[in-house]
Amino acid sequence: MDGSSNSALQTYDKHVGLKFQLYNSLFTALPFHRVEKTGVLLSIFLLHCEEGFEKVLSPAEIISTFFSQYTPYRTEQEQMDLLFRFVQYAERQVVLFDALEDASFRETHDMSGAGTLKHLQAEVEQTQAHQQLKEKLRDFSVRLVLTAHPTQFYPSEVLGIINDLSKALVSDNTAQVNSYLRQLGKTPFFKNEKPSPYDEAVSLIWYLENVFYQSAGQIMSSLKTQFPEAVLADNPLIRLGFWPGGDRDGNPFVSAQITLKVAEALRGAIIKSYYQDVRRLKRRLTFKGVLNELIALEEKLYNNLFLPGYKADITKEDILAPLEKITQTLIKDHNRLFLNLAENLVRKVELFGLYFASLDVRQDSSAHTEALEAIAAQTEALPKNYTQLSAEEKISALLKANATVDSTALENDLHRDTVESMQAIKAIQQINGEQGCHRYIISHSTSALDIMEVYGLFLLSGWNPEELSVDIVPLFETIDDLRNARGVMQALYTSEVYRQHLQRRGNIQTIMLGFSDGTKDGGYLMANWSIYKAKEELSLLAKQHDLQVVFFDGRGGPPARGGGRTHQFYASMGSNIASKEIQLTIQGQTISSNFGTIDAAQYNMEQLMHAGIRNALFTSRETTLTHEEERLMQQMADESYQAYNTLKNLPNFLEYLNYASPLRYYAEANIGSRPAKRKPGKLNLNDLRAVPYVGSWSQLKQNLPGYYGVGTAMEKLENEGQWEAVEQLYSRSLFVRTLVGNCEMAMTKCFFPLTAFLAKHPQYGELWKMIHEEFERTKQYVLRLTGNAQLMEDKPVNRLSIQMRQRIELPLLTIQQFALTKIREMEEQETEAPDKSKFEKLVMRCSFGIINAERNSA
Repeated sequence: MDGSSNSALQTYDKHVGLKFQLYNSLFTALPFHRVEKTGVLLSIFLLHCEEGFEKVLSPAEIISTFFSQYTPYRTEQEQMDLLFRFVQYAERQVVLFDALEDASFRETHDMSGAGTLKHLQAEVEQTQAHQQLKEKLRDFSVRLVLTAHPTQFYPSEVLGIINDLSKALVSDNTAQVNSYLRQLGKTPFFKNEKPSPYDEAVSLIWYLENVFYQSAGQIMSSLKTQFPEAVLADNPLIRLGFWPGGDRDGNPFVSAQITLKVAEALRGAIIKSYYQDVRRLKRRLTFKGVLNELIALEEKLYNNLFLPGYKADITKEDILAPLEKITQTLIKDHNRLFLNLAENLVRKVELFGLYFASLDVRQDSSAHTEALEAIAAQTEALPKNYTQLSAEEKISALLKANATVDSTALENDLHRDTVESMQAIKAIQQINGEQGCHRYIISHSTSALDIMEVYGLFLLSGWNPEELSVDIVPLFETIDDLRNARGVMQALYTSEVYRQHLQRRGNIQTIMLGFSDGTKDGGYLMANWSIYKAKEELSLLAKQHDLQVVFFDGRGGPPARGGGRTHQFYASMGSNIASKEIQLTIQGQTISSNFGTIDAAQYNMEQLMHAGIRNALFTSRETTLTHEEERLMQQMADESYQAYNTLKNLPNFLEYLNYASPLRYYAEANIGSRPAKRKPGKLNLNDLRAVPYVGSWSQLKQNLPGYYGVGTAMEKLENEGQWEAVEQLYSRSLFVRTLVGNCEMAMTKCFFPLTAFLAKHPQYGELWKMIHEEFERTKQYVLRLTGNAQLMEDKPVNRLSIQMRQRIELPLLTIQQFALTKIREMEEQETEAPDKSKFEKLVMRCSFGIINAERNSA
């Protein structure tokens, strides 16, 4: 290990490892029932688990021997009580660990190092690339879209405590830390009821107000200071997007009323943030010619927030104009005193307007088809024989339709909502501005008709084609959809009507590409490569049609869903892939782990901005693959796909996941408002959502979607004498290194001894062995490729963080598997067991702590 790695490890150990040991001892004073004993026994239980798994004992055997050797508890009730106390205790250890990592972020990350904007400034100065930077920043932006995917297990009350706890830890205020830990002990970690889509929106607005508002403002202010000529007021370099309250795809609880309510909450949140900033400015800007302007602005914002009837009585310009006047007065009359504070607020208003984050509306293509068939049957707006028409005839009928459908004439709620949600977009734009809601995303886009149906529905909802200020965004996810994407877009680009629509939208087409369902469908390597190839083809196609294409990536938290080190993916895109903007979803607990504090959010946003800007300014040969390298990647992806498909198509594949993991309890955990499956009925892979699919593999500690097929592909290529070519590809391509690095992360989080007892299972033993063998094979080839002795050896701090988290979660994993074993035994006996619900509750309670400890597990 080199000196810098050693020093980084020491810093991490000092600020996180050592402090965790110290503060962990405070838990013995927490207000739990018999807590002193719980803490001591949990430490013994952890060691007992580690020893037991080394001896290849099952979780049930480990728990049984623990109770007989170390406790006087013999009744099931006493034993269950202790296990629940262990879960409570471990959950709060996870919170403490999260808070310590958040608090030490500045010490453990170089805020001016590689990938930051300070680093970019040095690179621009060195290469004299000021003009290129100015060109790039004219229309570049990073759009982070917060989604309501149900993997954020902390209720908002706990999020607030973590935030305060981090601040107390930064200042080493032990008394305060102790009181917050006591508060944690009294605060429930789970919800008795499912949140509504509006509840989900409110909990994410907490991040907008407390984290993104501050960090994005700081980034823009420092960028404007560093590159005053390049940063333009009319191009927000950071844009925030928002899905709760707009994402209808499979969430039957989202309605047009909720969409409007969430848009109003976003508007209220940003005006409140401006109001608070103006009040803070008043304390500093007490000068002549400045204070009176601030008082008038404060009153205007106050009226908008608190007095009914004022809602639309303010514009972005109403806020900017007095602020601009104030900055001029500070420059002219007051020696620029506190100018930076006023300018910081100006930057924020330029970024967030009156909408804070753009609300995206998303719906599945099948819902639009259904709605149009209902409109044809129940109104006069479309021909009665609409369903019998060919795709071309349907498009023609849609374009001829000039009636506005009365939604109340439609019998079905979903059909009514489809029309009303399109009308809601217009209402939001009138109050929050066009940026408040201007994108309609179509899941499962398989043909040009899917996009034209949405265009037609907008016309039928009362929109004038000349004024249709909405981007229609197709979403391609499965491997087949990604392969067909070029044909779909070609058909659209040659449609005269759609082309005119694009012209009115600045000749820009946004296309969404989904990693999650791609991985579920085709495995890790094939999904990533299919998206890369689709981007190449779609970039070339847009160029041929004189259009600008913008890619919006649907990424989850873990590598298996396009997560991991995302900024490296963007840095690794070749010069033949359009990179006008970087747009990606931030999902689940990735929001709190990567953007949970102002420091972390600023660092991670800067990394993404640096990746996008640097690509345009200093594209190196390393990022663009040659034809020969693409052929090799395709071959690896094909081999990997074949291996994954063989496994996926085994008749008992999904049954194994359902049997061994907490998959069936996802929907009951009250963590998200949407169901775990898209459609009711028998479990099948197509309808199973990516979050529970990937999350269940994660809780099994098998993380299959993050590596399966990679080892087989490398072995096949080695047997064909191509290993040297694979090594060269790895050393030359940042894209391949990023793929392999994220694969390493997924494998580092595996722990096969947890489920080793299943190797002997009569029905699932062979399947377990297949997965384990592929894990070992992939690990062996990845280590050969990286030259490391152990996974993630070149990222020692990340590796240590994972190891420490794994020790905290091991008791939870053991208890969860024990509870699942008990449930299976009861079900196999086919008797009504009154205790079954207790064990089910134990499974779900363990899930919360495990997923929070994982940070990016689903």
